[in-house]
Amino acid sequence: MRREAIGLALSVLLFALCTSAEAQPHGRTAPRIGFLSTAALSSLSPRLDAFQQGLRELGFIEGKNIAIEYRSAEGKPDRLPELAAELVRLKVDCIVTAGETPTHAAKQATSTIPIIMTTVGDPVGLGFVASLARPGGNITGLSTYSTDLAGKRLELLKETIPKLSRVVIVSDPRSLAAEVKETEAAARLLKVQLIVLEVQNLDDLENAFRSIVKSRVDAIVIGTGGFFNTNQTRLVELAAKHRLPGMYLEQEFVLAGGLMTYATSIPDLYRRSATFVDKILKGAKPADLPVEQPKKFEFLINLKTAKEIGLTIPPNVLARADRVIK
Repeated sequence: MRREAIGLALSVLLFALCTSAEAQPHGRTAPRIGFLSTAALSSLSPRLDAFQQGLRELGFIEGKNIAIEYRSAEGKPDRLPELAAELVRLKVDCIVTAGETPTHAAKQATSTIPIIMTTVGDPVGLGFVASLARPGGNITGLSTYSTDLAGKRLELLKETIPKLSRVVIVSDPRSLAAEVKETEAAARLLKVQLIVLEVQNLDDLENAFRSIVKSRVDAIVIGTGGFFNTNQTRLVELAAKHRLPGMYLEQEFVLAGGLMTYATSIPDLYRRSATFVDKILKGAKPADLPVEQPKKFEFLINLKTAKEIGLTIPPNVLARADRVIK
């Protein structure tokens, strides 16, 4: 009887161990993922929701069988190296980065922990990977880059404002340089004068808008970068104050009151980044995982903002929108 009881107890213990092993595929209590961002986490809510949704679709539930260590520089890029080093000390299984500057900080902090970039424009040009097909190091993930987006944005502005002749692009020089070059090329084709203003802090931003008002431009294009994401509310307020039609490169700005965006679906990239986490936790090497490019693009118009700044959106432009905010 005693032998049977001991046998039963051992069977129960073995079953429990097997179940635990299945629930935790990485061989410890729970895999730990690092997340590194320049922008405040509150400004990234739709993206983080999409990332968590992607994880859930793959069987990972935060707080249950996976842990996420969030680190944000709160709009201060100089804090990123310290935050990246902190994630390395925590011995996370991989680091998911939100943009070029966090990716650079993570790259400087570790050459062994896998890094999954979510929103990097030109990972080859920036030296993060050897090529899109064969990254070759400890970095892989998703690029936001897609050819001709700049041209389509200016075309949409031209259709919306037929008399468009002068446009300002507000750009962060620490971000994707290709977007400025492509916008300049598109402006030449459309015979639109383009003014480039570089912004890296709030003082630059206020000065830029004073210059924009004096220049009597017809519209603005806002570039990408953690600084812009952190200060999206102020950017939208300044555009509205001066009744400037704005084309933004990310949909959160339009949801916050910007006029329009035609861009890569960033939430879709975040959702897809979960597949890289899954593959790496199952043993794949970043060097062997090709960098993926955008598959989903969205054209959003904030009709409420258009009315507030006295702009009538032509019916043919409205008909092309994926989403209209009223």
